Amino acid sequence: MVVCFIGYQYIREKEYKSEFLNAQLQQYNRHLLVAIEEGEDYNEYINSHEKPFNDLRITLITKSGAVIYDNTISTDSLDNHINRPEISDALHKGSGYHIGRQSTSDGREYFYSATYGERVIVRTAIPYSNTLQDLLATDWSFLVVMISIALLMSVIAYFSTRKLGKDIERVNRYEAEQESIRIKRQLTNNINHELKTPVASIQVCLETLLSGISLSDEKRQELIGRCYSNNVRLRRLLDDVSLITRMEDGSAFINKETIIINDIINEIGKELDIIPDEDAITLHSNFNSEVRINGNLSLIGSIFRNLTENAIAYSEGKNIYISLIENNDRMCLIRFEDDGKGVNDEELPHLFERFYRVDKGRSRKKGGTGLGLAIVKHAVQFHGGRISVCNRPNGGLRFDFSLCK
Repeated sequence: MVVCFIGYQYIREKEYKSEFLNAQLQQYNRHLLVAIEEGEDYNEYINSHEKPFNDLRITLITKSGAVIYDNTISTDSLDNHINRPEISDALHKGSGYHIGRQSTSDGREYFYSATYGERVIVRTAIPYSNTLQDLLATDWSFLVVMISIALLMSVIAYFSTRKLGKDIERVNRYEAEQESIRIKRQLTNNINHELKTPVASIQVCLETLLSGISLSDEKRQELIGRCYSNNVRLRRLLDDVSLITRMEDGSAFINKETIIINDIINEIGKELDIIPDEDAITLHSNFNSEVRINGNLSLIGSIFRNLTENAIAYSEGKNIYISLIENNDRMCLIRFEDDGKGVNDEELPHLFERFYRVDKGRSRKKGGTGLGLAIVKHAVQFHGGRISVCNRPNGGLRFDFSLCK
């Protein structure tokens, strides 16, 4: 800001001095025009009246641009002046000036000033000499004063805003800490809520088994099966929470290696082939080239597996489509789709939230932890990408996500 301010003042001072010099020449031009319009001999007026500057060149030009008088150079050697900048300005605006143009007649540089009259145009010119350069030179004492004032204002502004900046930083840090505490508290509450159902179910089953009540082998086996399935659900929940926490708090310690995305998709295809026919779902892969990235194998795998499990459990579709949309040296863009029923548009923004379920009862029956899509989002962000979701026109969900190479 200081440099811009000083530069602006420097340019303005040069313009002011040029305009001041032009004003002096314009005053002489108008006096000469008045004398000519009153019928006085212009040659006699020029020779008898005092000029504002020594070596002043005076030229009289017609409205068509023809030179009819010049006190320095013979008019026979002068061409038409209609296209001279100062003459053009005088014809359109009444007056004009031009700085530092070299004369075609004598090769010298001049400061030109032209004034339009009823009969002729009067143009005066001062040759670029040491005197003129000194006159147009910047007043550095003025600039030194302006620089000093600007620097002083900058120092004052720095110290006055420094405390304010620290206060703002302190408030932002406090708000960030409070938001972090709120998120962790919310996560803890959600985890407690998710743990209650399987823990209560396990407790009821175990209490029944330990009560000494006579149970058939079939009933006993059913209770043991319930304990096992709820235990599996608890383990999956703890694994998912641990994975999200690891990505949030220890991303710097997660190992990376060269991964071929095509291999992960092929493995998922083989896993889908062994699903019973009544629940079978077909994977359609459209990867026209091999995609290698530097990432974490477990996290990349969790992206595709969670999306696949989500499609199997909730979409009610029969097909999954994985396509490579874009692949360059920097990143790859992948599209994951199913042909199921999709979700309501108002629920789309919440799909990546932890423990969010479109159909809560049905989701728990399917054994979901409510963290699958949250893990997908964190894993994509860990690899420098973004993910979005929308409903397909013909039904089902479409996930578009990028991964940095």
